[in-house]
Amino acid sequence: MTASSASPASSGLCFFASSDGDLAYRDTGTGDPVVLLHSGFLDHRLFEDRIPVLAGAGYRVIAPDVRGHGSSANGTRPFRWADDLAGLLRHLDAGPAVLVGVSMGGAIATDTVLEHPELVRAVVVCGAATSEFRPTDPWHTQIRTEMERAGGAGDMQGWLKAFLAAAAGPHRALDDVDPAILGRLREMALHTLSKHTPGEPDRQVPVTGTWARAPRIDVPLLAVNGSLDAPDLLGEAGRLVRTVRHGRSVTVDGAGHYPNLERPQAFDRIVLDFLRSL
Repeated sequence: MTASSASPASSGLCFFASSDGDLAYRDTGTGDPVVLLHSGFLDHRLFEDRIPVLAGAGYRVIAPDVRGHGSSANGTRPFRWADDLAGLLRHLDAGPAVLVGVSMGGAIATDTVLEHPELVRAVVVCGAATSEFRPTDPWHTQIRTEMERAGGAGDMQGWLKAFLAAAAGPHRALDDVDPAILGRLREMALHTLSKHTPGEPDRQVPVTGTWARAPRIDVPLLAVNGSLDAPDLLGEAGRLVRTVRHGRSVTVDGAGHYPNLERPQAFDRIVLDFLRSL
């Protein structure tokens, strides 16, 4: 394990030599392990302000950059993010851990408890359910379609506009969101995009049968939802809570897809209350 100071994005990171390149992560604090899993196109810095809060509360906080994101290697052969996470946790002797994931990170958390249940003590999903989510409402479908169109055309500004609109949600304009938050999201997304080229092979292998297997999840699961997030995301989170054996949900008023950024104190309180209940 080595630290790197090559760039602001990698400052303070350690690296796990996986079988397909180095995977970056933060590891700080002592106590029961809590893993923070970022959303798509971002990196561990999504939790930059949450890491010291959790570490200061007596937890070991592990915050990886998912393969293909941030300072982690891209995949050169087929891979699953849940397997990458399992490999990291075994390498760190950090299981069973509480997995806290936002958006794509929440889906990875759910996939991991399905595929590697021995490594997971509890799950928090934020703006997510399982990885088999497909947008259904017209607003969300339009956002996804525009991101795909702009990405395929190399239209960076069009892609960023659609990506950030997803952060605001269907009930607000971008001007209604703190510009500092949008700036952080933009910076992380551009860093991840710079690692990829249009049309490159997608080697990420989906986890399948998640909804059929979800009733077997028997660890505590908490869904944290921003009240202003997309309706189909809220619906899928509710479905997950009803499907697992020990699920419950909390709504953060006045927040969209990233309540950890828009309502950080409320997010901290919710997560810490959940951790202390275990």
